[in-house]
Amino acid sequence: MAWFKREKKGIITSTQEKKEAPDGIWNKCPECKKPLHYAEQVENKYVCHYCNYHLRIGSKEYFSVLFDNNEFTELFPALRSGDPLNFNDNKKYTDRLEESNKKTGLIDAIRSGHGKIDGQDLVIACMDFNFIGGSMGSVVGEKIARSIDYCIQHRIPFLMISKSGGARMMEAAFSLMQMAKTSAKLALLSKARIPYISLLTDPTTGGVTASYAMLGDVNIAEPGALIGFAGPRVIKETIKKDLPKGFQTSEFVLEHGFLDFIVDRRQMKEKLATFLKMMNN
Repeated sequence: MAWFKREKKGIITSTQEKKEAPDGIWNKCPECKKPLHYAEQVENKYVCHYCNYHLRIGSKEYFSVLFDNNEFTELFPALRSGDPLNFNDNKKYTDRLEESNKKTGLIDAIRSGHGKIDGQDLVIACMDFNFIGGSMGSVVGEKIARSIDYCIQHRIPFLMISKSGGARMMEAAFSLMQMAKTSAKLALLSKARIPYISLLTDPTTGGVTASYAMLGDVNIAEPGALIGFAGPRVIKETIKKDLPKGFQTSEFVLEHGFLDFIVDRRQMKEKLATFLKMMNN
């Protein structure tokens, strides 16, 4: 079967000799479907350089984009969720927490850090969607509350980066209580005349939207982010009408007065530094 084989030198005769690209170096833009190299993503602040789609990122990436030299002190890193309701829906809540921890390396769906932006002190609390859909549980609410207390004690502005599917059903009423708790803490922050900037990213929904995400002195969002309380399908089924084009995108929400600005991630640090200078003065 000599005719079936390539025997000339320099021609690969087996797929086993092909070198595969290591995992994580390349991925595909969810919007335009074009290949993206990881190094280019980092350089472009995790924004597709073909279509400007803002890729979903977590606290690790946001801290690297915003904090000067990616230097910060993590606040309250040891807080962990309990299981006050002994929740078990085909899988124990404690098992879900352990699986998410192993998968993401995170303890819960939020991290807080104190660092500097353009030389100005700032505390950032950032949600991580990869941890049980960025759901708001007791630890999320407690970290936000403690971060606000830290800001009041040290007279430091507060930035909240929201990215969530809503309340965590495995904690039921304990999760919903975080809406009132965080809102009350933000009222104390306002009374102390300390700036609060809320950044809404894709997606920001449910109880998070109904509480701390919309309570900023300045409410900003990234382009194309999904922002709303209930999902479009639920709303459509409830009102029995077709929804407007672009419904619940940050652009739609801005047009209807619920946002102050939409800011491209590549200009985010510069804009935040400007806001902080204006507010501090």
